Amino acid sequence: MRIRFVLSEVWTGLRRNLTMTLALIITIAVSLALFGAGLLVRQQVTQMKGFWFDKVEVSVFLCTKNSQEPSCAGAVTQAERTQIEADLNGLQPLVTEVFFESSQQAFDRFRDQFKGSPIADSATPEDLGESFRVKLSDPNQYKVITDAFTGRPGVERVDDQKQVLDKLFRLLDGLQMIALGIAIAMLLVTVLLVGNTMRLAAYSRRRETGIMRLVGASKFYIQLPFLLESVIAALLGASIAVAAIVGVKIALVDRFLEPQFQFTPFVGWESVWQISFVLVVLGVGLSALAAVITLRRYLKV
Repeated sequence: MRIRFVLSEVWTGLRRNLTMTLALIITIAVSLALFGAGLLVRQQVTQMKGFWFDKVEVSVFLCTKNSQEPSCAGAVTQAERTQIEADLNGLQPLVTEVFFESSQQAFDRFRDQFKGSPIADSATPEDLGESFRVKLSDPNQYKVITDAFTGRPGVERVDDQKQVLDKLFRLLDGLQMIALGIAIAMLLVTVLLVGNTMRLAAYSRRRETGIMRLVGASKFYIQLPFLLESVIAALLGASIAVAAIVGVKIALVDRFLEPQFQFTPFVGWESVWQISFVLVVLGVGLSALAAVITLRRYLKV
């Protein structure tokens, strides 16, 4: 009987405040979807960092006969080349691999990259100098190589791929922070809307709650229908948000991004389910907390 009464009160409350309930569900869905999208972007950036930073190389370009750098007095000599390679190998275990690329190999790679372009026809192997491609055990320590070999005789310049990737990831991190900032603002709006909905529900049913108090009903028993209303609205909103995240994974990631950009990994379903769990828990938790705080203030029983 008590369970039936509580459920009937929940249904009455949802039906009586149908407009507010729909607004609450939609607001929860939008805010949680934005928050989930921010978490999804964060997971994607983290996965890309792990994938690309593992492949980062430092390139030590050697002088050519046309080099204008102060450290270059013509093309690199055999003695300088040998010493540079020995010093790079001497930086183990930071340096895990050293690969020498000749001018001809650099020219062949350049021609493949710019195939069909007039610039590929005008270049010669002599225009593309030799280089050492250095793989590091910790890409964050690239400055060790940069400081040791920049300006050294026979070295034209030292390029680090991580500097290029850092710019990309800083942009992605910025977009992620914007998305999370909007999501947090929406979550605050959701909490306020839950509190306002519970306040109106408590006011509209103040006569019923007064009677229940007079017949000896406990405070928790009186507040339970209101609390369940907010939890049900939160579950419905979270379900919509989860459906939106799953839709983004299927339509945007699986069907568009992965086929178009096969050179980088994308978030998997494990991340989607983890984020979905967080959204459900967060939505229900915030709604329940906002309801409890509001009821303690406006439901004087």
